[in-house]
Amino acid sequence: MIKVKITILFLILITSSCVSNKDIAYFQFDEIEQSAVSNNFKTIFKPDDLLQITISSVDVEAAIPFNLPAVSFSTTGLATGTAKQQTYLIDSKGEIDFPIFGKLKLGGLSREEAFKMLKDKLSPDYIDNPTINISIANFKVTVYGDVKNPGTFTIPNERVSILDAIGLAGDLNISGRRDNVMVIREENNKKVKYKVNLLSNKTLTSPVFYLQQNDVVYVEHNKARIQSASSNSNTSLFISVTGLIITIVSLLTR
Repeated sequence: MIKVKITILFLILITSSCVSNKDIAYFQFDEIEQSAVSNNFKTIFKPDDLLQITISSVDVEAAIPFNLPAVSFSTTGLATGTAKQQTYLIDSKGEIDFPIFGKLKLGGLSREEAFKMLKDKLSPDYIDNPTINISIANFKVTVYGDVKNPGTFTIPNERVSILDAIGLAGDLNISGRRDNVMVIREENNKKVKYKVNLLSNKTLTSPVFYLQQNDVVYVEHNKARIQSASSNSNTSLFISVTGLIITIVSLLTR
């Protein structure tokens, strides 16, 4: 009977831990389309983006009105400047309130388009040949689902691929589905879902290979993980019943 018990336990372990390499190895299918692979990515400004805009010029005095410092107020009511530069929040209409010019609609524009808009407004009436820098202070992506360390991650350089984001989350668990990773992105005020198959080399040419600010990456659990979760509550009962059956069989065969 000892052999019977060992055999049953062995079968349980084998069936519960069997994982195929083809289910977990990245980039194993399809040829890489080198002509479609690009290192270029385009940032599109969206509502709730917090922008840092710096205007530089040879004429330092001319640029000062367009580079307001953030201020705080003391208990005496006096405003004191801080080292932090003023930021501009894109509102629900896609607009920011910029010095001198007032409302500017940057929502929906790429960085290059925003550069051109500001340069056209500044030159030559205010600043001749201005240098403009725009960055997103609150660029972040979220990774959750079947990964080791789910969470929201702030990206300092605005360039993050789906692989970078998964790396920040500690990679997928063995039970995470690599063939059905979802990226949720806001486009034209709508939530759009993209499917990414990390088993395929076509991931490298996906429109969501480079993530946008506020993108959400969701990793689905595989069937074994779901079944395991649903059966955990019955595990103790199963073990008890199995033990009882083994005991009965042992008594009957004496």
